[in-house]
Amino acid sequence: MKKFVAVAGNIGVGKSTLVTMLCQKLGWQPFYEPVAENPYLADFYADMKTWAFHSQIFFLTHRLRMHRQLLDHPTSLIQDRTVYEDAEVFADNLYRQGLIHARDYSTYHELYEVVTEFLPPPDLVVYLRASVPTLFSRISSRGRDFEQQITTEYLQQLNDLYESWIAGFSLCPVLTVPSDDLDYVANSSHLELIASKVQEKLTGKEEVVFDLEEMT
Repeated sequence: MKKFVAVAGNIGVGKSTLVTMLCQKLGWQPFYEPVAENPYLADFYADMKTWAFHSQIFFLTHRLRMHRQLLDHPTSLIQDRTVYEDAEVFADNLYRQGLIHARDYSTYHELYEVVTEFLPPPDLVVYLRASVPTLFSRISSRGRDFEQQITTEYLQQLNDLYESWIAGFSLCPVLTVPSDDLDYVANSSHLELIASKVQEKLTGKEEVVFDLEEMT
């Protein structure tokens, strides 16, 4: 039976890498976040107040379209970042910082709510959780120029919103992965562990957690 899994998490947490590796292991189709395609992203990091609304509208539009297409895809797949995060984490954070005007945010969120009301959710959200030092280190090491202006304060704000969002998310099951403690690139047993937990959760097992002893 076809499965639709989405990987969620903060900037630099390792979503794209996990999507790639899980798809290779499970024989599923990956679908990635359109980083290079967003024509506003570099401008956004240079001048957030001017370009925040434009950038978020692009992401929302693209991800809503992709979500609809993924629902119609014939095989099992894993998506890099969900449409829910765009609205509930990133747009919310920009609004709280005063980088999106109240009128624009109201229009944005109303559009998001109206469209997602009619979109079936994924079968599972895999939430990658990591501390700010881990995120900051990974962002620095991958060397994207437009990401080098990201501050630890910004990452912490996003982390707080992620935790709040995931705590109240109920549209589908959630598997939380402790990303600080796992290295699925260097340690194949860690990838095996995540894959097995994903499969357990997809079969309907209610309590699926990561034990530290399983990660040694």
